Amino acid sequence: MRKLSVFVALLFLSTAIFAQSGKVYDNLSLPSKILKMDRKYAVYLPPDYETSTRTYPVLYLLHGSGDDQTGWVQFGEVLRIADNAIKEGTATPMVIIMPDANTGRRGYFNDPKGDWNYEDFFFKELVPYVEKKYHIKSDKRYRAVAGLSMGGGGSFVYALHHPEMFSSACPLSAATGPLTIEDAKKQLMRTIPDVADSVVTQYYNRQSVVALVNAVPDDQKKAVRWYIDDGDDDFLYEGNCMVHIAMRKKEIPHEFRVRDGGHTWTYWRESLPKVLEFVSQAFHQY
Repeated sequence: MRKLSVFVALLFLSTAIFAQSGKVYDNLSLPSKILKMDRKYAVYLPPDYETSTRTYPVLYLLHGSGDDQTGWVQFGEVLRIADNAIKEGTATPMVIIMPDANTGRRGYFNDPKGDWNYEDFFFKELVPYVEKKYHIKSDKRYRAVAGLSMGGGGSFVYALHHPEMFSSACPLSAATGPLTIEDAKKQLMRTIPDVADSVVTQYYNRQSVVALVNAVPDDQKKAVRWYIDDGDDDFLYEGNCMVHIAMRKKEIPHEFRVRDGGHTWTYWRESLPKVLEFVSQAFHQY
C-alpha cells in the first residue's frame, strides 16, 4: 500500500509538472506621454514565471496591419506554440511582449510630420516600462524582436535602427518599406502633397529596409542575428528577396527561408516555433 501511495504521488507530481502552462494577458495598458494616450499590449509569461525568482529573456512580437495586441494571441496561438516549444526544449522560457500599433494611427514608425512618434514610444516608454514591470533581463543578448507583415517591417527597421538593442530579429512576410526613392515620394504624397525632396530622401533612408541594409557599417554586419521568412505566394515576396540580395552583397550573415504559402495566419503559425528556437539560440549563447 505504501509503494502504491508513493507511486500515485509521483504520478500526480509528474502530471502537474507536465500540465504546467504559461499565461497570456491581452488587455493590459501603459500611459504614453509621447502618444498622449494609454497604449494596450499583451504579454505571454512562461510556465514557471510565477514560481521562479529568475529573470527571463524577452521577445517583442509585433502584429500586422489590421490586427492589434491580441493578434498573436487569438490567431497566432502564441500560448499553445510557446508552451509546446518550451516543453519540447526547442525554446528557452521567455517573456513575450506584444504591443498594439493599430490604435490612434496604424504603424510602428514615427510619422514624417512629427505628430505621431510610435517608434519613440516603443524605445523610450514601452521597453523601459515592461523591463521594470516584469522579470526581464535588460541586456542586448537577452532581447529579440520579431513580427509579421507590418510587424515584420517593424522588426527589420527596429533592429537596423538599434542594433545595440537586439541579439536577434525575425521578420516574417515583412513589409520592407519603399524600394525606391520614387516609391517613397508616392507614399508621402498621399498625406503631404507638397512634400520636399529632402523629406523624401530622409524618409527613404530611414524607412527603406534595402537602404538601411546598404548603409550598415562594416563593423556592424554581425551585430544582429537575422532570420527572414516569406512565403512563395506572398505579395511582399519581391521586397524580401531584394533585402536578401542586399544582405548577400553586403556580406551580412542571415537565414533566408522561402516556404510554400501566402500572407496567412496558417503560414505564420508554422513560422513561430522556428522563431522561438532561433532567438533562443542567442539567449542560450549558441
